[in-house]
Amino acid sequence: MILIAAAVKHNLFNALRAGALGVLIGQRVLNEAAYIRIDHKLNELYHASPMSPESYFLGMSLGILVAYTPPLLVLFAILEFLHPMNLAAVGMLVLVLLALWAFSATLGYCISTLFRDMKTIWPYSSLLTNLFGIVPPVFFPLSVLTDHASWAWVPALLVPTSSTTALVQATAGMEPLSSLQYLVAGASLAAEAGLMLLFGIYWARRTAREA
Repeated sequence: MILIAAAVKHNLFNALRAGALGVLIGQRVLNEAAYIRIDHKLNELYHASPMSPESYFLGMSLGILVAYTPPLLVLFAILEFLHPMNLAAVGMLVLVLLALWAFSATLGYCISTLFRDMKTIWPYSSLLTNLFGIVPPVFFPLSVLTDHASWAWVPALLVPTSSTTALVQATAGMEPLSSLQYLVAGASLAAEAGLMLLFGIYWARRTAREA
Protein backbone atom coordinates (compact mmCIF):
# COMPACT_ATOMS: atom_id res chain seq x y z
CA MET A 1 0.00 0.00 0.00
CA ILE A 2 2.85 2.38 0.78
CA LEU A 3 4.45 1.69 -2.60
CA ILE A 4 1.13 2.19 -4.36
CA ALA A 5 0.53 5.47 -2.51
CA ALA A 6 4.03 6.68 -3.38
CA ALA A 7 3.54 5.78 -7.03
CA VAL A 8 0.13 7.48 -7.10
CA LYS A 9 1.59 10.60 -5.48
CA HIS A 10 4.42 10.73 -8.00
CA ASN A 11 2.06 10.25 -10.96
CA LEU A 12 -0.42 12.80 -9.63
CA PHE A 13 2.34 15.31 -9.19
CA ASN A 14 3.37 14.62 -12.75
CA ALA A 15 -0.22 15.25 -13.82
CA LEU A 16 -0.27 18.47 -11.85
CA ARG A 17 3.09 19.55 -13.13
CA ALA A 18 2.19 22.72 -14.89
CA GLY A 19 4.43 21.87 -17.79
CA ALA A 20 2.08 19.13 -18.92
CA LEU A 21 -0.97 21.25 -18.19
CA GLY A 22 0.42 24.20 -20.12
CA VAL A 23 1.15 22.06 -23.17
CA LEU A 24 -2.40 20.67 -23.08
CA ILE A 25 -3.92 24.15 -22.82
CA GLY A 26 -1.77 25.46 -25.66
CA GLN A 27 -2.64 22.48 -27.83
CA ARG A 28 -6.36 22.86 -27.06
CA VAL A 29 -6.33 26.59 -27.88
CA LEU A 30 -4.47 25.85 -31.12
CA ASN A 31 -7.05 23.26 -32.20
CA GLU A 32 -10.08 25.25 -30.99
CA ALA A 33 -9.03 28.54 -32.61
CA ALA A 34 -8.24 26.82 -35.89
CA TYR A 35 -11.51 24.84 -35.80
CA ILE A 36 -13.60 27.99 -35.31
CA ARG A 37 -11.73 29.86 -38.06
CA ILE A 38 -11.34 27.12 -40.67
CA ASP A 39 -14.28 24.74 -40.26
CA HIS A 40 -17.01 27.00 -38.86
CA LYS A 41 -15.89 30.22 -40.57
CA LEU A 42 -16.87 32.13 -37.42
CA ASN A 43 -13.65 34.06 -37.05
CA GLU A 44 -14.75 36.88 -39.37
CA LEU A 45 -18.14 37.05 -37.62
CA TYR A 46 -16.51 37.54 -34.23
CA HIS A 47 -14.14 40.16 -35.58
CA ALA A 48 -17.01 42.01 -37.25
CA SER A 49 -18.88 42.22 -33.94
CA PRO A 50 -18.22 44.90 -31.29
CA MET A 51 -15.88 42.43 -29.59
CA SER A 52 -12.26 43.56 -29.79
CA PRO A 53 -9.66 41.15 -31.22
CA GLU A 54 -7.84 40.88 -27.90
CA SER A 55 -11.11 40.10 -26.12
CA TYR A 56 -11.71 37.28 -28.61
CA PHE A 57 -8.23 35.88 -28.04
CA LEU A 58 -8.28 36.25 -24.25
CA GLY A 59 -11.84 34.97 -23.95
CA MET A 60 -11.01 31.80 -25.84
CA SER A 61 -7.86 31.26 -23.75
CA LEU A 62 -9.74 31.82 -20.47
CA GLY A 63 -12.48 29.47 -21.62
CA ILE A 64 -9.98 26.67 -22.16
CA LEU A 65 -8.45 27.39 -18.74
CA VAL A 66 -11.90 27.16 -17.11
CA ALA A 67 -12.51 23.83 -18.85
CA TYR A 68 -9.30 22.41 -17.37
CA THR A 69 -9.93 23.77 -13.86
CA PRO A 70 -12.32 21.06 -12.47
CA PRO A 71 -10.03 18.07 -13.18
CA LEU A 72 -7.08 20.11 -11.97
CA LEU A 73 -8.84 20.81 -8.66
CA VAL A 74 -9.63 17.11 -8.22
CA LEU A 75 -5.99 16.17 -8.81
CA PHE A 76 -4.85 18.93 -6.48
CA ALA A 77 -7.16 17.71 -3.70
CA ILE A 78 -5.82 14.15 -3.98
CA LEU A 79 -2.24 15.41 -4.10
CA GLU A 80 -2.82 17.60 -1.06
CA PHE A 81 -3.99 14.50 0.82
CA LEU A 82 -0.94 12.46 -0.22
CA HIS A 83 1.63 15.28 -0.07
CA PRO A 84 0.38 18.32 1.90
CA MET A 85 1.79 21.65 0.72
CA ASN A 86 2.09 24.89 2.64
CA LEU A 87 0.57 28.17 1.53
CA ALA A 88 3.80 29.25 -0.17
CA ALA A 89 3.76 26.13 -2.35
CA VAL A 90 0.08 26.56 -3.19
CA GLY A 91 0.63 30.22 -4.05
CA MET A 92 3.61 29.34 -6.22
CA LEU A 93 1.55 26.66 -7.97
CA VAL A 94 -1.22 29.15 -8.80
CA LEU A 95 1.20 31.83 -10.02
CA VAL A 96 3.23 29.57 -12.27
CA LEU A 97 0.09 27.96 -13.66
CA LEU A 98 -1.23 31.38 -14.65
CA ALA A 99 2.10 32.34 -16.18
CA LEU A 100 2.30 29.12 -18.13
CA TRP A 101 -1.32 29.50 -19.23
CA ALA A 102 -0.45 32.95 -20.66
CA PHE A 103 2.51 31.54 -22.57
CA SER A 104 0.99 28.32 -23.88
CA ALA A 105 -2.43 29.71 -24.78
CA THR A 106 -0.86 32.60 -26.69
CA LEU A 107 1.52 30.29 -28.50
CA GLY A 108 -1.33 27.99 -29.49
CA TYR A 109 -3.52 30.85 -30.69
CA CYS A 110 -0.77 32.50 -32.76
CA ILE A 111 0.23 29.24 -34.43
CA SER A 112 -3.41 28.46 -35.25
CA THR A 113 -3.63 31.57 -37.44
CA LEU A 114 -0.89 30.29 -39.75
CA PHE A 115 -2.84 27.33 -41.16
CA ARG A 116 -5.61 27.00 -43.75
CA ASP A 117 -6.37 23.29 -43.31
CA MET A 118 -7.15 21.45 -40.07
CA LYS A 119 -5.29 18.33 -41.19
CA THR A 120 -2.00 20.20 -41.44
CA ILE A 121 -2.30 21.28 -37.79
CA TRP A 122 -2.29 17.80 -36.28
CA PRO A 123 1.42 16.97 -36.72
CA TYR A 124 2.44 20.42 -35.46
CA SER A 125 0.18 19.98 -32.44
CA SER A 126 1.98 16.74 -31.57
CA LEU A 127 5.32 18.41 -32.22
CA LEU A 128 4.51 21.15 -29.71
CA THR A 129 3.54 18.55 -27.12
CA ASN A 130 6.84 16.72 -27.54
CA LEU A 131 8.91 19.90 -27.74
CA PHE A 132 7.55 21.48 -24.57
CA GLY A 133 6.22 18.51 -22.61
CA ILE A 134 8.48 15.53 -23.30
CA VAL A 135 11.97 16.78 -24.21
CA PRO A 136 12.51 19.24 -21.29
CA PRO A 137 12.57 18.01 -17.67
CA VAL A 138 8.84 17.95 -17.02
CA PHE A 139 8.28 14.25 -16.38
CA PHE A 140 11.82 13.55 -15.21
CA PRO A 141 13.96 15.34 -12.61
CA LEU A 142 16.21 18.24 -13.51
CA SER A 143 19.06 16.34 -11.86
CA VAL A 144 19.00 13.84 -14.74
CA LEU A 145 20.48 16.56 -16.93
CA THR A 146 22.85 18.07 -14.38
CA ASP A 147 24.29 14.64 -13.57
CA HIS A 148 25.65 14.53 -17.12
CA ALA A 149 26.45 18.23 -17.57
CA SER A 150 26.49 20.68 -14.68
CA TRP A 151 25.47 23.58 -16.95
CA ALA A 152 22.48 21.78 -18.49
CA TRP A 153 20.04 23.33 -16.01
CA VAL A 154 20.48 26.75 -17.65
CA PRO A 155 18.82 26.00 -21.02
CA ALA A 156 16.36 23.67 -19.28
CA LEU A 157 15.10 26.40 -16.95
CA LEU A 158 14.71 28.80 -19.86
CA VAL A 159 11.90 26.59 -21.19
CA PRO A 160 8.57 27.67 -19.61
CA THR A 161 7.29 24.17 -18.98
CA SER A 162 10.41 22.92 -17.21
CA SER A 163 10.92 26.15 -15.25
CA THR A 164 7.33 25.89 -14.02
CA THR A 165 7.84 22.28 -12.98
CA ALA A 166 11.10 23.08 -11.18
CA LEU A 167 9.57 26.02 -9.26
CA VAL A 168 6.58 24.01 -8.07
CA GLN A 169 8.69 21.02 -7.07
CA ALA A 170 11.21 23.15 -5.20
CA THR A 171 8.54 25.11 -3.34
CA ALA A 172 6.77 21.86 -2.39
CA GLY A 173 10.07 20.48 -1.07
CA MET A 174 10.31 17.65 -3.60
CA GLU A 175 13.42 18.74 -5.51
CA PRO A 176 15.68 21.56 -4.29
CA LEU A 177 16.89 24.47 -6.39
CA SER A 178 19.77 26.82 -5.73
CA SER A 179 19.14 30.55 -5.36
CA LEU A 180 20.51 31.15 -8.85
CA GLN A 181 18.29 28.44 -10.31
CA TYR A 182 15.27 29.97 -8.57
CA LEU A 183 16.16 33.34 -10.07
CA VAL A 184 16.67 32.00 -13.60
CA ALA A 185 13.49 29.91 -13.55
CA GLY A 186 11.31 32.66 -12.08
CA ALA A 187 12.68 35.50 -14.19
CA SER A 188 12.55 33.54 -17.46
CA LEU A 189 9.00 32.32 -16.83
CA ALA A 190 7.71 35.78 -15.91
CA ALA A 191 9.43 37.43 -18.88
CA GLU A 192 8.32 34.81 -21.40
CA ALA A 193 4.72 34.82 -20.15
CA GLY A 194 4.49 38.62 -20.17
CA LEU A 195 6.12 39.09 -23.56
CA MET A 196 4.15 36.27 -25.15
CA LEU A 197 0.85 37.66 -23.83
CA LEU A 198 1.66 41.12 -25.21
CA PHE A 199 2.61 39.57 -28.54
CA GLY A 200 -0.65 37.61 -28.54
CA ILE A 201 -2.67 40.81 -28.14
CA TYR A 202 -0.69 42.44 -30.96
CA TRP A 203 -1.09 39.37 -33.17
CA ALA A 204 -4.83 39.17 -32.53
CA ARG A 205 -5.22 42.78 -33.65
CA ARG A 206 -3.05 42.26 -36.71
CA THR A 207 -4.81 39.10 -37.88
CA ALA A 208 -8.19 40.81 -37.32
CA ARG A 209 -7.17 43.59 -39.70
CA GLU A 210 -6.04 41.06 -42.28
CA ALA A 211 -9.21 38.98 -42.02
